[in-house]
Amino acid sequence: MKNMYKVVIPCAGTGSRLEGLSKYVNKALVTVNQKPAITYVIDKFPEDVEIVIPLGFKGESIKDFLGIAYPNRSFTFVEVDLFEGPGSGLGYSLLKCKQFLNCPFIFIPNDSIVDDDIPSPKSNWMGYSSNHTSDQYRSLKISNGHIEDILAKGSTGDVFPYIGLAGIKNYEEFWNNMERGVNSGSIEVGESYGLKMMLGSAEIKPIEFIWHDTGNLDSLEETKNHLPQGEVEANILDKADEAIWFYNKKVIKFHKDKSFISERVIRANELKGFVPQITDSTETMYSYDLVNGQVFSRNVTTKKFEEFLKFADKFWKKIKLNIDEEAEFYLKCNSFYRDKTYERVDMFFKRFEVIDREVIVNDQIIPEYKTVLDNINWDLISKGIPSRFHGDLHFENILYTNDKSNRFCLIDWRQNFSGDMHVGDIYYDLAKLNHGLIISHELIHKNLFNVEVDQNIVSFDFNRKHILHSCQNVLKEYAENNNYDWNRIRDLTSLIFLNVAALHEYPYSLLLYYLGLSSLWNDNS
Repeated sequence: MKNMYKVVIPCAGTGSRLEGLSKYVNKALVTVNQKPAITYVIDKFPEDVEIVIPLGFKGESIKDFLGIAYPNRSFTFVEVDLFEGPGSGLGYSLLKCKQFLNCPFIFIPNDSIVDDDIPSPKSNWMGYSSNHTSDQYRSLKISNGHIEDILAKGSTGDVFPYIGLAGIKNYEEFWNNMERGVNSGSIEVGESYGLKMMLGSAEIKPIEFIWHDTGNLDSLEETKNHLPQGEVEANILDKADEAIWFYNKKVIKFHKDKSFISERVIRANELKGFVPQITDSTETMYSYDLVNGQVFSRNVTTKKFEEFLKFADKFWKKIKLNIDEEAEFYLKCNSFYRDKTYERVDMFFKRFEVIDREVIVNDQIIPEYKTVLDNINWDLISKGIPSRFHGDLHFENILYTNDKSNRFCLIDWRQNFSGDMHVGDIYYDLAKLNHGLIISHELIHKNLFNVEVDQNIVSFDFNRKHILHSCQNVLKEYAENNNYDWNRIRDLTSLIFLNVAALHEYPYSLLLYYLGLSSLWNDNS
C-alpha cells in the first residue's frame, strides 16, 4: 500500500556555518564518510514516499546528484527565488512548497541524521535529543508525554534540544498558522512557528532520537566519527571545489568547473578499456559503476608494481607529431610546467598568507622560490614525449581488480594536458606515479606527518611505507631501462608538490610546498 504522506527536506540555504565546505555545493552535499549528508536523510524513508525539496543556493547540484543517485525515486523540486538576505528564511522556503504538501508530511533538515527509524505522521510529533545541549538549538518543554512549549535558542532549564525533525498530521492548521504569521515571525523562524501556534489546539508528541548534526564544522566531525566509514576503502583528501562520492555501487564525481566534467566524459571514451565507462553525466557530475577491486595502495608489492608497469606500457601509446605539432607541444609543456607552477605558488601564498623569502628548511638554507625556479632547466623540462596520458597517476587512482584478464583500472583521470585532451607528456605520468610513491594518501589521511613553521624556520617530516620506497627503486630501474631521464622525473615530481600545495588544506598544504621547494633546490643547486 502506498504511503499517504510526503517528506520535505529544505535545501535552499547557503550553509554558512560550514565555511569553505559549502562554497561550491549546497550543504546537503557536504561529504560524510564518502557520501553526501542528504543520502542519510533520504534513505530513512520508503522508496514510494514522495520527497519535496525547496532549492536555492547551488540547487542545480542537488538536482544533478539526486537524479544520478536515485533514478527511481520521486522528487518534487521547488525553486526558491529568495534564499538569502532580507525577506528570506526557512518559512519563506516552506510556503513556496505548500501546494505540494496538502497532506500529512514530515519535515526534516538536510543536516539532521538520526540512528532511529522515523515514524509516519499519523499523529503530530517533534523530535528531540538528550545527547546534545540546547544552547545552539531551539528546545522543547515536555510534560506528561506531550510538548508544552517550543522555546528559543539558548533556553535553559528542564528542556531538550529540538532536532528540526517533525511529523505534521494537521497540515491545514499548520499552513494556516504559517500564512497568518508572515508578518510576525513565520518567515524567519520556519516550521517551529507553525508548530508552536498549534500547541493548545492540537496535541504534539515528543519523540526522542539519537541525533547527529552536520550543519557546523565541529558537529560534522563528530558525526563522521560516529557513522560507518564508507562502502569502499579509499583515502580521499577533502577539497572544497570537488568531491568523489560512493553510493549504491556507483562512483559519482563532482566538480565546480563544468568544462572539467565535460572533458572528463570525453576523455573517458578516448581511454576506453583503461578507465571505467561513464554511465551518467550532468554539467557538474558524472558517474560510473563501482569497479570490483581495491585501490592499488592496499595491494602493492614490487611484483605487482612490475606487472602494472607492463600494463602502463600498453597505456602509454606514443603519438607521432609533425614539426609544427612538436613546436606547439613544446609550448604546451612549458606552459603546463613553468607558467602553471608560478600561478599555483602565487595562489598558495595568497590562500595561506605565506611570505616568499629565504627559509631554513630542515636546517638547510633555501632561497626565495623564484630563485629556486630560475635554477631549473625549463628547456629540458619542456621537451616532453607525446603520448596517451592519464594525468594524475598515483596508487590511489589505480585499482587492482578481481578480473584476472585485466588486472588494472585507472580512475580519476586528468581532463586535459595544457588544454589538450588527446596528447600529454609521458614524463608527467611518470612523475605523478613517483609523487604517490613518496607521499602516501593513506598515511596523510591518518595525519602521520608533521610540519612546523616559525618565522623563516621550517621543519617537516612524514611517514613513508617501506614497500613504496622499494617500488620507487623499481620505477627508477624501469625509467633507466626505457631511456627516460630520472632526474627530470624527480624535478617534475617536486614541481607537482608545489603545484598541488594550493589545492589542499592546511597544514598538509605546507608540507607539500616545503617538500617541493627543498627537493627542487637540493636536486638543482
